[in-house]
Amino acid sequence: MALKASELSVGDTYSECLVEDLKRTQIVQYAGASGDYNPLHTDEIFTTKVAGYPTVFAHGMLTMGMTGRMLTNYVGDGRLTKYGVRFTNQVWPGDTLNSTATVESVEDGIVKLKVETTNQDGTVVLSGYAEARVD
Repeated sequence: MALKASELSVGDTYSECLVEDLKRTQIVQYAGASGDYNPLHTDEIFTTKVAGYPTVFAHGMLTMGMTGRMLTNYVGDGRLTKYGVRFTNQVWPGDTLNSTATVESVEDGIVKLKVETTNQDGTVVLSGYAEARVD
């Protein structure tokens, strides 16, 4: 069912849980799918001993992709016209991520959305924007 401009108001929100208890396996699977084998995401010894982080962490693009799925679940496939983000904090194995899209405007068949993804502690890990065609 297509999202209707007439049913949207500034301030409306749509939220989804993107992942509960992110597994290292999911991070490694993303590395394989994307071809991004940066050791910060896949090599515990490098990440802790050389880079000084507590453990490996998720690719920013994995978080962006999961957030993008939330957006297309909301606005519909093939309707996004813009999508941009800023990675604000790392996503660690074990994190649970929730994402919210907030309507900022609806004009001429385009909805503008503020996008925010947070972890289980309420820390923002991704902030951004999206625009989509609406009926």
